Amino acid sequence: MEFDFKEKASSSSDEEEVVIHPRPASSKKPISGGGSAGGATHGPGVCQTSNMHELLECPVCTHSMFPPIHQCQNGHTLCSSCKARVHNRCPTCRQELGDIRCLALEKVAESLDMPCKYASLGCPEIFPYFSKPKHEIQCGYRPFCCPYAGSDCSVTGNIAKLVAHLRDDHRVDMHTGSTFNHRYVKSNPRDVENATWMLTVFNCFGEYFCLHFEAFLLGQAPVYMAFIRFMGDENEAKTYSYSLEVGASGRRMIWEGTPRSIRDSHRKVRDSHDGLIIQRNMALFFSGGDRKELKLRVTGRIWKEHQSQESGACIPNLFN
Repeated sequence: MEFDFKEKASSSSDEEEVVIHPRPASSKKPISGGGSAGGATHGPGVCQTSNMHELLECPVCTHSMFPPIHQCQNGHTLCSSCKARVHNRCPTCRQELGDIRCLALEKVAESLDMPCKYASLGCPEIFPYFSKPKHEIQCGYRPFCCPYAGSDCSVTGNIAKLVAHLRDDHRVDMHTGSTFNHRYVKSNPRDVENATWMLTVFNCFGEYFCLHFEAFLLGQAPVYMAFIRFMGDENEAKTYSYSLEVGASGRRMIWEGTPRSIRDSHRKVRDSHDGLIIQRNMALFFSGGDRKELKLRVTGRIWKEHQSQESGACIPNLFN
């Protein structure tokens, strides 16, 4: 089946305002102390109440505090990042901060084991307090960003949520199957700066893939580019391959590659040139006619790689 796609068309102050966030009422449950080096289940050394979270939460940015933790003479604490923002004034009592470290709170933090902040999304891991941020940067349960291009969408979530969001809020084209035949149309192909066509999402092999097509300037040269991103993590993306093809009059260009994960932003993939890139003159040649209108047909296929147990090499699965 062929589809046609058309192009998408207060008061101020010199001093930064610092907002102090209220803390929720503390739980009266006992606080666990001590801890192990980490594990997959909650043990006696795991901080299971909100009390320690509150003590270690910066009142300005509400993020967890890590050394150096600063305090004023009255004992109010804040993180090192926010200390630079408050012009050496305690945001709670307005006293001068100076360079006082809250060594006691830093020592308490060292004794704690804490759950990953993505525990509510399914992560079962427990880590020493100071090791937690390193894990959370790469946690497989962290939410994905919306892959929609052409707008700064701030929606995050798991894949099921993002698929529904793309369908209902961005009104993207949703298709089932691993092959496609699209034609991209633009009435003024001379205007190529940052032109973006509607995103297409494919459901195949039980996964979701995003097909991007856009025009931009590569240096001084106007080009069109098509590429596919995988809606999942990079290690899963590497188990798939895809091909894109454009052509006319007995000539064709073919690109084969591995889809990039949507963990990599649309701009990062585009700027790495990891996809099918077509110069404008070639695109107009493939469009046919008087070359005054872009009518570029892009066909493609997605397939899953299977690893050979004997050689360890990946061989394509051609039967899906």
